[in-house]
Amino acid sequence: MSEGSRRTEAQAGTPAPAGRRAVVVGGGLAGITAALALADAGLRVTLLEGRPRLGGLAFSFRRGELTVDNGQHVYLRCCTAYRWFLDRIEGAALAPLQSRLDVPVVDVAKPEGRRLGRLRRDPLPVPLHLGRSLAAYPHLSLAERAAVGRAALALKALDPTDPALDDQDFGGWLTAHGQSARAVEALWDLVGVATLNAVAGDASLGLAAMVFKTGLLSDPGAADIGWAHVPLGELHDRLARKALDSAGVRTEVRSRVTSLSSNGNGTWSVQVPGETLHADAVVLAVPQRETYDLLPQGALDAPGRLLDIGTAPILNLHVVYDRKVLARPFFAALGTPVQWVFDRTDASGLGAGQYLALSQSAAQDDIDAPVADLRARYLPELERLIPGTRGAVVRDFFVTRERTATFAPTPGVGRLRPGARTKSPGLYLAGAWTATGWPATMESAVRSGVSAADAALSALGRPRPSRLFAFEEAA
Repeated sequence: MSEGSRRTEAQAGTPAPAGRRAVVVGGGLAGITAALALADAGLRVTLLEGRPRLGGLAFSFRRGELTVDNGQHVYLRCCTAYRWFLDRIEGAALAPLQSRLDVPVVDVAKPEGRRLGRLRRDPLPVPLHLGRSLAAYPHLSLAERAAVGRAALALKALDPTDPALDDQDFGGWLTAHGQSARAVEALWDLVGVATLNAVAGDASLGLAAMVFKTGLLSDPGAADIGWAHVPLGELHDRLARKALDSAGVRTEVRSRVTSLSSNGNGTWSVQVPGETLHADAVVLAVPQRETYDLLPQGALDAPGRLLDIGTAPILNLHVVYDRKVLARPFFAALGTPVQWVFDRTDASGLGAGQYLALSQSAAQDDIDAPVADLRARYLPELERLIPGTRGAVVRDFFVTRERTATFAPTPGVGRLRPGARTKSPGLYLAGAWTATGWPATMESAVRSGVSAADAALSALGRPRPSRLFAFEEAA
């Protein structure tokens, strides 16, 4: 939009003619989803993003010949909202799901040749679908496997929406249900750290119960893993922007909102440098601190609670070798600081050699460590885990850090997470940190965008787009 047209609208000081309008602040998955849903319902939508790209914290950048994701993101078959999002932007084929859950787990403490175990499912009803895998899982003793089965049945009986569960920590619950430290490391944290971004002792029982019940104990295929086989920017920026354009959404990047205010007549004014936008509905789809800074007085009963929602870091280590060193697409590790390793060679566009990405969740101890220290610590660990790296030349080693990657899923966080509606008519909240019932995942972000759009459309008397029913039907 030209500066002249911006000045014209700003100077007019009056809403543009006919038609309901919405402004969405934030171009991550939550904001993109809200914008698409509102546009599909016939609203004139403007999406504002302060960064030069869309995608929020799931994005890509260039480094020499590589296209690099800032971090490894995966989703599960039970993530029906994110799957709807992929379909909506016509990107599902670029982020396929496994045909059946299969997670290689390597225990570096065991002798070579006996290190590999697998967590995989059979085509059987819940909970039998995991029975054979658990019975044969070599990283737990027979007694530990039996105790895991009993704990899983007890977990299945919990109601994740019970507020009392949110006040308890998952680690204490596991101990009370006979789980050894080894079982926590080799199974519960193997899954929980990657999905919750916290170890069991630091995680809300309510959120942990939701993750395990939904992912492992709801449907045989619920935990099948999907991930992007292209750079995340191809999905969350290029294809998302194409979908927004097709829906008629005006998308402005490098456009940071400085303030928003109610006009007192049911409409809102959103201020960006050089322009004032007028809207019947505003969706704030930005992190909790930025939301706090933009919220008008009275929008929430206790806005300070937003600042009490902690954050948790994720560290990603990127290693480029001069040759192929790993045959499988990914694996999880035990007995080592390494958590999950993914092959990103094809997705990055690397022409020769192999590019591995290490995803390190709950990375408080390493998030600020110098690159040289991380290299000295983790490269020998990869040599212990992957025999093919021994003798291979490391062509590049670099680090991406997301210090506030997710909200911290600590006990009690549930009461701090606000819903989509505020006390200010026409103002709505979205973001993975809002009250979706999910931890801070791509699924939570998309669900929050749907919830905010639903609330806005309901208040405006607009029917919900039929497209939004797709992920609920899948669920």
